[in-house]
Parts: sequence; structure tokens; C-alpha cells
Amino acid sequence: MRLFKYEKSKSVLVFLAVTLLILLWSNQSGSITLAPAISFMVLFGIPLYFMKPMPIFTSGGDRLARYLFVAACSFIFIFLIAPILIIVPLSFNVEPYFTFTTGMLNFEASAFSLRWYEDIVRNGMMAPDAVTGWWSDMWNNAQWIRSARNSFFIATIAAFIATTLGTIAALGLSRPEMPYRALITSLLISPMIVPLVITATGMFFFYSDIGLAKTYTGVILAHATLGIPFVIITVTATLSGFDRSLIKASQSLGAHGWMTFRRVIMPLIMPGMISGGLFAFITSLDEVVAVIFIADVEQRTIPRQMFSGIREQISPTILAVATILVLISIALLTVMELLRRRSERMRGLTPG
Repeated sequence: MRLFKYEKSKSVLVFLAVTLLILLWSNQSGSITLAPAISFMVLFGIPLYFMKPMPIFTSGGDRLARYLFVAACSFIFIFLIAPILIIVPLSFNVEPYFTFTTGMLNFEASAFSLRWYEDIVRNGMMAPDAVTGWWSDMWNNAQWIRSARNSFFIATIAAFIATTLGTIAALGLSRPEMPYRALITSLLISPMIVPLVITATGMFFFYSDIGLAKTYTGVILAHATLGIPFVIITVTATLSGFDRSLIKASQSLGAHGWMTFRRVIMPLIMPGMISGGLFAFITSLDEVVAVIFIADVEQRTIPRQMFSGIREQISPTILAVATILVLISIALLTVMELLRRRSERMRGLTPG
């Protein structure tokens, strides 16, 4: 371990020296340019950071192969995540452009601004500079605030419905005596497989016939339908390691079905239920195709507002909203990862 730390320290020093040389070479003209040095640090610093100790008998070729493997994984990760992260600095652009300006590339303070985050709460207000009645004006008239209000309202109720129905379906499908389990499971998770345009078109005609199109109820039910497969999959995965003898033990002690579910089953599958509910919430928060078909102007959500903004008026406010949504998604994914680890500890798969 000490030898590995020593060799890694030398590698870090060489890496920093090369980075300094690249920085000096790229700034020979006199203008400050940090992009080449930062790119080198990201592309080669990440693999170096994640290098782990290897057995003492490994050769230099094996170490090089490990580094190249980690580097390839890092490149793939950067390739996948870069289109998402690149919107974060663009959302602070002082200019109304979707490109990096010269000032931003040179990290000039005057090139960055919070104007597009302010536009989220001001766009559409009757009197954005008023002192009295500002909150009511923003809550009722600001376009992005109304869309956010609709999105979180619809997503919360849809996630609750999807979690309830998906958990019931997963409990039924997990029973060994359940007939046609494979066929029923395929039907229940079909909204994940069938192209969303086809599903949304069918929902539109069906909801129009029963009077649910262009209503909050119709949008909520549509989002719950799209979220149920995620709940079924996560809860079913949690039930795969469930000891069914616990149910028999509970029943032998006189507990009825609801008490058995509330005291025995539910505490053990709760991480899967919460993870499925979060997936359903994210799915609803990100859904735009079903909203285009089913929703009216009153039910406009954030993705629908972003879609309209891209078509009608290109504004970096869309990037600011997207940055906030990325942060929310990261927070929810972190919660799901913590729940997954807790579930593994409860099932004895990992040490506590």
C-alpha cells in the first residue's frame, strides 16, 4: 500500500507538471486560455484518481492496461454526462445565446449573470418591479412558476397512485400460485416498451371519449400509468429476496392480512416502494409527449413549457430551468442509492 501511494504521488506530480506545461504553451500569445489545461486535467486526472492498488506481482504492462481501462471508462462517462453538465455554465451566460462567449471561456466575472434565473420568477408577471402584491403576481402569472406548480402537483399525485397500484400488482405477481404471471407482467410494464407516441395517442382517444382529456385528472392518470411499471420492477426486485415464511409466522400469531402487510411486509419492501415512487415522480416530471396530447393550457408542465420555449422563443431561461431539474434529479438519485444500500443491509447482502 505504501509503495502504491508513493508511485501514485509521483504520477500526480508528473501529471501536474504536464498540466502546467500545457497551460504555459496555450498562453504563449498573451491571452489567458484555460480550456486545454482543464480538458487535460479532466480526461487524464479522473483515471489517475480512481486507480486502485494492484498486487505486487503485477507487471508494468498490467498497470498500464488497468490505467487504460479506467481511462476508457472515464471517457465514456464524460461522453455521456457532458451534454447534461454543459448546460450548467451556459445558464449563467450574461448574453442571450446558447454558446460560450469569449468572456466565459476566459472566466471573466462580467460574462456571468443570474439574469436567466431571475427570469424564471419574473417572466409573465404583470408588475415584476412592484413592492406590494409581488408574491401573488408571481404565483399566479409567472409562466415558469405556474408550470412548476403544475409539474410538482401532477407528479406528486401520480407518483402516489403509481406507488400504490404498482406495489399491489408486485405483491400479487410475486405469489407463486399467481396464474399467467409472465403474461400479466408483460402487459403491466408495456408502457415502458411501447413507443410513447402510440401510448399517448391511445390515451388521448380513450380519455376524450370519457371526458378526461384536457383535465388535471386525465394528465395525472396518464402519468400514473407511465410510472406504474417502474414501481412494479423495483418492488418485485425487493420481493425477490423476501422470506415468505415471515408471512406464515405472522398469520400463525393471529395477524390478519392488513396487519401482516403493515407490520411485516411493508417495512422490508419500503426501500423498493420509495425507489419506485421516486422513479415514477421523475418520469412524471420529465414527461412531455403525453402532456402534449392530453393536457390543455391550464395543465402546462415544465417540459411542455420548455418545448414551447424552444419552438417559439429561444431563451437561456430554458437552460436555467434545466439546471434546476438536473440538481433535483441528482438529489433524487442520491436518495435512491441510499435506499438501495439500506435495502441490501436489511437483506444481509452487505455488512452494516
